Amino acid sequence: MGHSLQATALVNEAYVRLVDGTLVEWHDRAHFLAVAARIMRRILVDHARARGARKRGGGDARVTFDEGLVVTDDARENFVALDDALEALAKFDERKSRVIELRFFGGLSVEETAAVLKVSVDTVMRDWRLAKAWLQAEMRGEHADDA
Repeated sequence: MGHSLQATALVNEAYVRLVDGTLVEWHDRAHFLAVAARIMRRILVDHARARGARKRGGGDARVTFDEGLVVTDDARENFVALDDALEALAKFDERKSRVIELRFFGGLSVEETAAVLKVSVDTVMRDWRLAKAWLQAEMRGEHADDA
Protein backbone atom coordinates (compact mmCIF):
# COMPACT_ATOMS: atom_id res chain seq x y z
CA MET A 1 0.00 0.00 0.00
CA GLY A 2 3.07 2.29 0.08
CA HIS A 3 2.56 3.21 -3.57
CA SER A 4 -0.23 5.76 -3.15
CA LEU A 5 -1.52 8.29 -0.68
CA GLN A 6 -4.93 7.28 0.60
CA ALA A 7 -7.55 9.90 1.37
CA THR A 8 -7.50 9.08 5.08
CA ALA A 9 -3.71 9.44 5.18
CA LEU A 10 -4.00 12.80 3.42
CA VAL A 11 -6.61 14.06 5.90
CA ASN A 12 -4.58 12.74 8.85
CA GLU A 13 -1.38 14.42 7.66
CA ALA A 14 -3.24 17.68 6.96
CA TYR A 15 -4.73 17.57 10.47
CA VAL A 16 -1.33 16.99 12.05
CA ARG A 17 0.14 19.93 10.15
CA LEU A 18 -2.82 22.16 11.02
CA VAL A 19 -2.56 21.55 14.75
CA ASP A 20 1.22 21.10 14.96
CA GLY A 21 3.63 23.93 15.60
CA THR A 22 2.65 27.47 16.39
CA LEU A 23 -0.86 28.39 17.30
CA VAL A 24 -2.73 29.96 14.42
CA GLU A 25 -5.44 32.48 15.02
CA TRP A 26 -8.16 31.51 12.58
CA HIS A 27 -9.97 34.59 11.33
CA ASP A 28 -12.96 32.60 10.18
CA ARG A 29 -14.01 29.35 8.49
CA ALA A 30 -12.84 30.67 5.11
CA HIS A 31 -9.34 31.31 6.47
CA PHE A 32 -9.19 27.77 7.88
CA LEU A 33 -10.32 26.25 4.56
CA ALA A 34 -7.76 28.27 2.61
CA VAL A 35 -4.92 27.13 4.87
CA ALA A 36 -6.14 23.53 4.77
CA ALA A 37 -6.22 23.58 0.94
CA ARG A 38 -2.67 24.94 0.82
CA ILE A 39 -1.48 22.24 3.23
CA MET A 40 -3.17 19.47 1.23
CA ARG A 41 -1.56 20.77 -1.96
CA ARG A 42 1.87 20.70 -0.30
CA ILE A 43 1.30 17.17 1.06
CA LEU A 44 0.22 15.81 -2.33
CA VAL A 45 3.04 17.48 -4.24
CA ASP A 46 5.65 16.50 -1.64
CA HIS A 47 4.39 12.91 -1.73
CA ALA A 48 4.57 12.86 -5.51
CA ARG A 49 8.11 14.25 -5.52
CA ALA A 50 9.21 11.81 -2.83
CA ARG A 51 7.86 8.87 -4.81
CA GLY A 52 10.28 9.66 -7.60
CA ALA A 53 8.00 11.53 -9.95
CA ARG A 54 10.05 12.75 -12.84
CA LYS A 55 10.17 16.41 -13.74
CA ARG A 56 7.83 17.80 -16.33
CA GLY A 57 9.27 17.26 -19.77
CA GLY A 58 9.00 14.58 -22.40
CA GLY A 59 5.44 13.66 -23.23
CA ASP A 60 2.21 15.31 -22.28
CA ALA A 61 1.15 15.38 -18.66
CA ARG A 62 -2.61 15.00 -18.26
CA VAL A 63 -4.65 16.14 -15.27
CA THR A 64 -8.41 15.79 -15.10
CA PHE A 65 -10.08 18.62 -13.24
CA ASP A 66 -13.12 17.16 -11.61
CA GLU A 67 -15.01 17.86 -8.42
CA GLY A 68 -13.50 14.91 -6.57
CA LEU A 69 -9.94 14.27 -5.58
CA VAL A 70 -8.55 10.90 -6.58
CA VAL A 71 -5.00 10.05 -5.67
CA THR A 72 -3.42 7.20 -7.63
CA ASP A 73 0.01 6.23 -8.93
CA ASP A 74 -0.85 7.71 -12.32
CA ALA A 75 -1.47 11.09 -10.70
CA ARG A 76 1.97 11.41 -9.07
CA GLU A 77 3.71 13.15 -11.91
CA ASN A 78 0.53 15.08 -12.66
CA PHE A 79 0.54 16.64 -9.19
CA VAL A 80 4.10 17.84 -9.69
CA ALA A 81 3.31 19.18 -13.18
CA LEU A 82 0.12 20.81 -11.89
CA ASP A 83 2.01 22.42 -9.02
CA ASP A 84 4.60 23.80 -11.46
CA ALA A 85 1.85 25.13 -13.72
CA LEU A 86 -0.02 26.68 -10.76
CA GLU A 87 3.17 28.47 -9.72
CA ALA A 88 3.49 29.86 -13.26
CA LEU A 89 -0.18 30.92 -13.29
CA ALA A 90 0.16 32.61 -9.88
CA LYS A 91 2.90 34.86 -11.22
CA PHE A 92 0.40 36.76 -13.33
CA ASP A 93 -2.99 35.82 -11.87
CA GLU A 94 -2.88 34.82 -8.22
CA ARG A 95 -6.67 34.58 -7.84
CA LYS A 96 -7.09 32.04 -10.63
CA SER A 97 -4.31 29.98 -9.13
CA ARG A 98 -6.03 30.10 -5.74
CA VAL A 99 -9.36 29.05 -7.28
CA ILE A 100 -7.72 25.88 -8.63
CA GLU A 101 -5.92 25.26 -5.34
CA LEU A 102 -9.06 25.66 -3.26
CA ARG A 103 -11.33 23.63 -5.52
CA PHE A 104 -8.95 20.90 -6.72
CA PHE A 105 -6.64 20.39 -3.75
CA GLY A 106 -8.98 21.63 -1.01
CA GLY A 107 -12.17 20.14 -2.40
CA LEU A 108 -14.12 23.34 -1.77
CA SER A 109 -17.39 24.02 -3.52
CA VAL A 110 -17.85 27.03 -5.78
CA GLU A 111 -19.72 28.79 -2.98
CA GLU A 112 -17.03 28.04 -0.39
CA THR A 113 -14.31 29.19 -2.80
CA ALA A 114 -16.19 32.43 -3.40
CA ALA A 115 -16.43 33.01 0.37
CA VAL A 116 -12.72 32.35 0.90
CA LEU A 117 -11.70 34.70 -1.91
CA LYS A 118 -14.43 37.24 -1.16
CA VAL A 119 -15.68 37.28 -4.75
CA SER A 120 -18.93 36.28 -6.43
CA VAL A 121 -19.84 32.74 -7.44
CA ASP A 122 -19.87 33.92 -11.07
CA THR A 123 -16.29 35.16 -10.70
CA VAL A 124 -15.19 31.80 -9.29
CA MET A 125 -16.85 29.94 -12.17
CA ARG A 126 -15.25 32.25 -14.75
CA ASP A 127 -11.82 31.93 -13.08
CA TRP A 128 -12.25 28.13 -12.83
CA ARG A 129 -12.95 27.80 -16.57
CA LEU A 130 -10.17 30.15 -17.65
CA ALA A 131 -7.61 28.72 -15.24
CA LYS A 132 -8.35 25.13 -16.32
CA ALA A 133 -7.87 26.05 -19.97
CA TRP A 134 -4.68 27.97 -19.21
CA LEU A 135 -3.25 25.15 -17.07
CA GLN A 136 -4.02 22.49 -19.65
CA ALA A 137 -2.25 24.53 -22.33
CA GLU A 138 0.68 25.20 -19.96
CA MET A 139 1.03 21.53 -19.14
CA ARG A 140 1.06 20.70 -22.86
CA GLY A 141 3.85 23.25 -23.30
CA GLU A 142 1.77 25.61 -25.42
CA HIS A 143 2.60 28.75 -23.41
CA ALA A 144 6.39 28.50 -23.62
CA ASP A 145 7.20 32.23 -23.29
CA ASP A 146 3.93 33.99 -24.07
CA ALA A 147 2.94 34.63 -20.43
